[in-house]
Amino acid sequence: MNHQLQDFYHKKPEPVKGCLLALRDIVLAQDDLVTETVKYGMPCFCYKKKMFCYLWTEKKSGEPYLLMVEGRHLQHPGLEKGNRSRMKIFRIDSNLDIPVDEVKGLLNEALDLYRTGKIKV
Repeated sequence: MNHQLQDFYHKKPEPVKGCLLALRDIVLAQDDLVTETVKYGMPCFCYKKKMFCYLWTEKKSGEPYLLMVEGRHLQHPGLEKGNRSRMKIFRIDSNLDIPVDEVKGLLNEALDLYRTGKIKV
């Protein structure tokens, strides 16, 4: 993990820091071709160098969420579009257990967009 990523994770207060680090591990474990970098000051995860999701925290609450780059193609009920046309977010409550199976399902649904060629890589 590079210095900028370490700073992002380790400057967060607990339990947000632990939640973000656990989410990081979950994202990276979904496919050997998933890599992590920094875009716009936040952790960005790529599949074959194509951005597919970010980890970020909400400004007001400080709570973490997954930002799905091609969210418009995903139909998961936990995703929120807000005023975005392309991306959707999946909120995580850092005070509760991460819904690991739900997160893995969402990540694999997103990765399948790239694996199947619906989104060009």
